[in-house]
Amino acid sequence: MMREPPAGIFGDKRSALTEQARAKLNLALHVTGRRADGYHLIDSIVVFAEIGDVVTIAPGPLSLTVSGPFAAGLEGEGDNLCLRAARLAGAEVAITLEKNLPVAAGIGGGSADAAAVLRGLAREGSAMPRDVTALGADVPVCLAGAPARMRGIGEVLDPLPPLPALDLVLVNPGVAVSTPEVFTALAQRDHAPLPPPEWRDRGELLDYLRACRNDLEPAAMALAPPIADVLAALEGAGAELARMSGSGATCFGIFPGARVAATAADALSQRGWWAAATRLAPQPASG
Repeated sequence: MMREPPAGIFGDKRSALTEQARAKLNLALHVTGRRADGYHLIDSIVVFAEIGDVVTIAPGPLSLTVSGPFAAGLEGEGDNLCLRAARLAGAEVAITLEKNLPVAAGIGGGSADAAAVLRGLAREGSAMPRDVTALGADVPVCLAGAPARMRGIGEVLDPLPPLPALDLVLVNPGVAVSTPEVFTALAQRDHAPLPPPEWRDRGELLDYLRACRNDLEPAAMALAPPIADVLAALEGAGAELARMSGSGATCFGIFPGARVAATAADALSQRGWWAAATRLAPQPASG
């Protein structure tokens, strides 16, 4: 049953609160098995970019308003993850979602949005639901909002060594990819796990990532061939490493500096793709 937020959740002035829903990137993703219930086991290096959606929460009744460049991608969706998150938390709030990220793009957009709702409510006194994986496997890592090694079906999170600054370009060719279809199309589901995450600087991180891969890439490219074009274009634009994130179709490139990243993003956008230069988000303070 829906209820009003706890007393004082928005303070005496009953003002709104805002949370960032940053893009989630799988710098590496190995598929290591499949459980008896059909859920796949993964081993992934997850980070967050500065770019993302913006979630604003205000006193209810429960509602969702979507704006932003990718708002149209959510038309007719029905029960959005933001609304499901509010219901799971038992809070009746008015949610505004500024949708800046492509939909069904492999960068955790819906999960990050749901996590932002939960994080905002918790910040103001609402109890955190016990099982946030009910909203999706990416929700726990998006809720933490910090770089992590993500294993199991997404519920096992371990911290990573300190990450160097990275200049990134994210590119989406404008095709939506179904995560279930990608997993169904996998040719192999029992790859070895990632090597232990160990690096001391940017060069060692790149070496580590080059020794890894995204096991979902071949299946996703078979379903959406433009992904291969994006990866080739990123490499041609000067990326030191180009890889698909999650189940696609968004790909990322790691570039040697902010200026070359911005130049690459501008050039790639001329091909009719969504392209954005960004950096790793600041890591949340511990404690």
